[in-house]
Amino acid sequence: MTKAKANVVAYERPPVRKPGCGRPAKKGASVKLKDLFLTRAADFQTATVTLYGKEETVQFLCLNLLWGQRLYQELRFVLVKRGSQFAILVSTDRTLSATEIITLYGYRFKIECTFREMKQVIGAFGYRFWSKSMPKLNRYLKKDAPHPLEEIKDERDQERIWQTLRAIEGFVMCQCIAMGLLQLIALRFSGRVPVLSFRYLRTPSHAVVSEATVAVYLRKSIFRWFAQQPHLPLTQIIRSKQATSEIVADSLAS
Repeated sequence: MTKAKANVVAYERPPVRKPGCGRPAKKGASVKLKDLFLTRAADFQTATVTLYGKEETVQFLCLNLLWGQRLYQELRFVLVKRGSQFAILVSTDRTLSATEIITLYGYRFKIECTFREMKQVIGAFGYRFWSKSMPKLNRYLKKDAPHPLEEIKDERDQERIWQTLRAIEGFVMCQCIAMGLLQLIALRFSGRVPVLSFRYLRTPSHAVVSEATVAVYLRKSIFRWFAQQPHLPLTQIIRSKQATSEIVADSLAS
């Protein structure tokens, strides 16, 4: 599901093949979707949907058309009018209704913001897990050719690949948990975070601070908190690891 360009061109279904010689048509007449906002304005329907947390009234026109080059795939296009704004949404799932597509697309903004924060703030996708048993990526794999992973028969190589995938998924899962904790702290304790005293903000927010602000604050304060709270289980785990590392360092030095 995505938003199509304003100049997108789709095609109607090919006409019924007539008896006779010749190659059957793969597509029908071309359709400039942007023009349909004027030529088929009377066919638009009105509905109330939830967009960005608010109930909004929109007008829409839903069409199933072919799109692509050479290999034409049937997609569901939804032309949306929202006041003076126009948009063309497209989905590969033709079982979804037009209102469901509009509502689901409204969630993409939050999803993209979360991905940006996970990438830039905590480095959730900066993992470096790899295995020599994994085959090289083939960007030009033919359609009917077997996938390189299917050609790996050695059990040890298969187990190493599974371990690599589990490590990647576990790393990303832990980063998702960390992002959720940052968001919870930002929502519940924004008033207790002295923002201006430790980080310059061009446009400081007086309501809820960002995940990046909470992350910077925790990086500078969390170990001092651990030192002040030695009874915490997490502090005891850290101290036990530090003690173990010190013993190993002393044994190596001796």
